[in-house]
Amino acid sequence: MAQKRDYYDVLQLHRNASVVEIKKAYRKMAFKYHPDQNTSDPQAESKFKELTEAYEVLSDDQKRAIYDQYGHEGLQQQAGGGFNAGGFGDIFGDLFGEVFGGSGRRRSGGRAGESLRYNLEIEFDEAVFGTQAKIKIPRYKTCDVCNGSGVESGSEPEVCPTCKGQGQVRFQQGFFSVSQACSTCRGEGTIIKNPCKQCAGSGRQREEKNLSVKIPAGVETGTRLKLLGEGGAGTKGGPPGDLYVVIQVKEHPFFQRRGNDIYCQVPITFAQAALGADLEVETLEEKEKISVAEGTQSGDLIYLKGKGVPHLNGYGRGDQIIELVVMTPKNLTPKQRELFVALAKEDGDASTHEHKSFFSKVREMLD
Repeated sequence: MAQKRDYYDVLQLHRNASVVEIKKAYRKMAFKYHPDQNTSDPQAESKFKELTEAYEVLSDDQKRAIYDQYGHEGLQQQAGGGFNAGGFGDIFGDLFGEVFGGSGRRRSGGRAGESLRYNLEIEFDEAVFGTQAKIKIPRYKTCDVCNGSGVESGSEPEVCPTCKGQGQVRFQQGFFSVSQACSTCRGEGTIIKNPCKQCAGSGRQREEKNLSVKIPAGVETGTRLKLLGEGGAGTKGGPPGDLYVVIQVKEHPFFQRRGNDIYCQVPITFAQAALGADLEVETLEEKEKISVAEGTQSGDLIYLKGKGVPHLNGYGRGDQIIELVVMTPKNLTPKQRELFVALAKEDGDASTHEHKSFFSKVREMLD
């Protein structure tokens, strides 16, 4: 499948283009590439559809906000895997609607604002114990000047003279009588003759909102926190969208998290493994004393109960699991080498006896 072009490039617009500029660019290019005007150009219809698709997104505040933040993939997820869940019927309406009138659908009442996603990276310790994070969210808010009405102060929306406030017009196409959204008011039933200069009649304006987000103890990478009403503002009295904060936890240089347990490796010497020892190890909060048993093998585990991660939205904590790793010494001093040689001689006799004992038991099992 061919990769979709950037919608702003399709309409030859800069990314801060106003609603008026978007509409003007679309109408100019739509008439240029309309299939009826280019019967000899086999590419005209695909170009026209590409223009219409770009215009449908960029002229819609909610879709444009999603596209600006997440691109084509965000729109596909929003629509459940396709650009327009309405299918061919909506495309047909678009092909005739924007050139001959409207989008094919009448809007009713206020519309909810878009929901937003914010990826938040936090430290390992912050994920374990919780924190308060400060974030800044780019979003749409209700216009400060017109309070969301879209009209200049002292003005009111007027009943559309074309559709008489119905939002729909009907025209004859061959044997078919087609009803579609009014091109004058775009299905609203009213028109704004004096649009608000601050928001260009959309009723919304962009802002960067500072928020403080409480991160509960026990979150992990992929945890989603929902902040009700902190998404984009709705239009015409519609409710605001929500904000989803998605957590990404940084790796720790010493600890690894597995569920609610914390794993770490602690190196010990041959002598400590053979004779046993008391050691201090790091935990998530403070150092703890552990006892290494005599004859410890590399890979043996020690559990510190309740020293792991708190259960998210629950009670109790996981454990800290310490894996003991016996380190082979390097760069021996003459004295150390002498002692290891003596130990090797002692081990030789014991090892020979153990091997003989082992193979004797194997033979007994096979007999």
